[in-house]
Amino acid sequence: MPESEKLHPTIDAGVKPTDPNFAGGTLVCLCATRPVKVRIEGQVAHNHACGCTKCWKPQGAVLSVVAVAPHDKVTVVENGDKLKVVDPSALIQRHACVECGVHMYGPVERDHPFKGLDFVHPERFQESGWAAPGFAAFVSSVIEAGVDPSRMEGIRARLRDLKLEPYDCLSPALMDYIATWTAQRSGALKA
Repeated sequence: MPESEKLHPTIDAGVKPTDPNFAGGTLVCLCATRPVKVRIEGQVAHNHACGCTKCWKPQGAVLSVVAVAPHDKVTVVENGDKLKVVDPSALIQRHACVECGVHMYGPVERDHPFKGLDFVHPERFQESGWAAPGFAAFVSSVIEAGVDPSRMEGIRARLRDLKLEPYDCLSPALMDYIATWTAQRSGALKA
């Protein structure tokens, strides 16, 4: 039965709807003292469940929940001195709290279709109403993190039950965006 698969605390009981009036908020790490706070202006986009091994996941979660926001709408407002880039060679420069480990934001700074976007974990918002997840990406990658392959059918069934189509890449709309960007750079398509 798909309901038995626990994937992430914010989706296990069902996906909460997007509040059309959500105007942004503050992401807060898990620290009880001097938590890192990051302000996001406006709604996040392309929210999804992610199975990659790079994204931060809460304790016990199989998937992360991750979205993007324009880089100029992301501001560290408190305790930024506690942030460190997890992997300086990675495309997404994930800034994590050195004490609790939560990834607070991850800008894409090099030439890439996602340049100018910051990856964030919306469940860290103090406020509710952020964009609901719309799909699941890199689902098979959970095996690389130690999930038994025999669970994959149940995981995918549970994602579909939650109306989060599971992909082993990004959603078709994002894959089209990447392919368009690449074709424009190569000259195959006019910008």
